[in-house]
Amino acid sequence: MIVSATIDTSIDPSPSPSTVPEELTEGAKDASTAFWDWFTGWPLHVLIILVVGIIVLALLRRVIGHVTERIALGGKVGEASDKSWRSYFRRAPLVEDALAMANPLANERRAQRSRTVGSVLRSTANIVVGTIIILMILQEFEVQIGPLLGAAGFIGVAVGFGAQSLVKDFISGIFLLVEDQFGVGDYVDLGSGAEGTVEDVQLRTTKLRAMDGTVWYVRNGEILRAGNYTQQWSRAMAQIRVPVDADEQVVHAALLRAADAVYHDPELTGVLLEEPVLWSVDGVTDLSMVFTLHVQVRPGQQWEVARRLRRSAQAELRGVGVLREGQPVDAEQLG
Repeated sequence: MIVSATIDTSIDPSPSPSTVPEELTEGAKDASTAFWDWFTGWPLHVLIILVVGIIVLALLRRVIGHVTERIALGGKVGEASDKSWRSYFRRAPLVEDALAMANPLANERRAQRSRTVGSVLRSTANIVVGTIIILMILQEFEVQIGPLLGAAGFIGVAVGFGAQSLVKDFISGIFLLVEDQFGVGDYVDLGSGAEGTVEDVQLRTTKLRAMDGTVWYVRNGEILRAGNYTQQWSRAMAQIRVPVDADEQVVHAALLRAADAVYHDPELTGVLLEEPVLWSVDGVTDLSMVFTLHVQVRPGQQWEVARRLRRSAQAELRGVGVLREGQPVDAEQLG
C-alpha cells in the first residue's frame, strides 16, 4: 500500500519581510521614548542647574571685575569709545578724584584697594554660587540637605572657634580697605612701636617700612588704632626755642619774616596749602621761651616744610642777635 504525502507549499516558515521593520521601529521608538523619559528627569534638571549657575557666576565675576577695574583706573575703562546713554549718567569728577589722579601713590593705593576688594567679592561669589549649585543638585537626587546644612553649620562654628584670629584678621582687613583708613605710601602709626610707611596692605597683614629700614608685618586683627600722618593733608609744626630774656616783639617779627620766606620759596610751590601761622609764646622755662610756626601742607610734606621753617627761623633770629652763632632754635628738632 503506497501512501502519498503532499506538502502544502502555501505555508512559509520564514517571517514576513514586512513585519521585521515594524518590530524594529517599534523597539527603537520604545527605546527613544524611554531615553527621553529618563533624560528629561534629573539629568536635564542637573544640566540646566549647571548651565544657569555657570552663566550667573560668569556674569557676576565680569561685573565685579569691570567695576573694580574701573575704580582702580579712575573710570577710564572704555570711556574714550563709550558714547552710549550710560555716559550721561556718570557722575562729575570730584576734587578728591583730581588730587588722586595727580598723585601716583594715591592712584596705586586706590588700585590696590579696589582690586583687593574685587578679589574678595569674586571669591565670595564663587563660594555662594557653587554652594547653591551643589545643594540644588543634591535635591535632584532626593538627598535630604537639612542634616547637611546642620552639619555644615556645626563645622563652621568649630572652625570659627579654632581659627577665630585668622577670621578676625581677614574681616579687619576688609574693613581697612573699604573704609580707606590707610594705603600704600601713607606714613602711619599702628601702635606697639609699629610706625612707618605702608608698603603693602593685604587682607591678613599690613607691611610697614620704618625710618631705620625695619620692615614691620602687622596683623590686621591686632590693629586697635591707626594714626595716619599723610591722608588728604598734613600740618607742618615747628617749635622755636629762644632765650627767656629775648625781646618777644623782636622774636615775633623775625619769625614772621622767616615764615614769609618759606611761603615764597619757589621750591615749595604747590606744597603749602596756606600761609604759615605763628603762635605766640606756647611755653616758658627757666632758660627758654617756645614759639610755634605751623602751616597746612600736602600729604607727606610736613617734615620737610618743618625743617625749612626751623632753618629760616634760625637764620632770622641770628640776624637780629637773638641767637648766638652755633646756637640752634631747637637742639632736638632742628633738621
